[in-house]
Amino acid sequence: MTRARAIQVAVALADVDGIESLSMRKLARELGVEAMSLYYHVTGKDDILDGMIENVIGEMMLPAAEAEWRPALRERAESVRSVLGRHRWAISMVDERTTQATMRHLDAVIGCLRHAGFSIALAAHAMSLLDSYVHGFALQEASLPLDETGDIGATTEDILARQGMMATFPHLAEMGVTLILQPGYAYGNEFTFGIEVILDGLEAAFAAEVQARG
Repeated sequence: MTRARAIQVAVALADVDGIESLSMRKLARELGVEAMSLYYHVTGKDDILDGMIENVIGEMMLPAAEAEWRPALRERAESVRSVLGRHRWAISMVDERTTQATMRHLDAVIGCLRHAGFSIALAAHAMSLLDSYVHGFALQEASLPLDETGDIGATTEDILARQGMMATFPHLAEMGVTLILQPGYAYGNEFTFGIEVILDGLEAAFAAEVQARG
């Protein structure tokens, strides 16, 4: 029994049953120890939760300071989305709990942008914009009725089959028939479109900032 082992098991439990179901008693039972024994290794549930977030953040790609900013931020965004997809309970917690791992990760992102020449203000804009989009997309993916492959087609077919759907909501019906139900469509592909739009905007803002400096 170690702190690291306790946190690893806590993450696995939350992945299966959600963070709301996690208790010190349940964790101790899973570890095969008495609940009070946990307190030899952790200070309490907050310590467990902080450790869980540190583990999740540790799975995310950390951009190098000298990396080219655009591909580095794109790779980081894809990594964050993937990690949050595996640990859906963490989507609402990564911004709530401030840990050493969180600070290290954010500092690395800022460092990459500053090394590229971004002003501190534009770096802040970039971080806020990217994280809002990535976390929001991860939350939407977790909330939508997607199947195991990420396809929303079955649900769309059910909705379109309801009487009056085509007439009552013609634009939604058009999107369902002409886009979502077409071969090759996957909701996850919307992420790529969105992240490229954001990166295009940041690139334009960065170019304008450089030009303004003279």
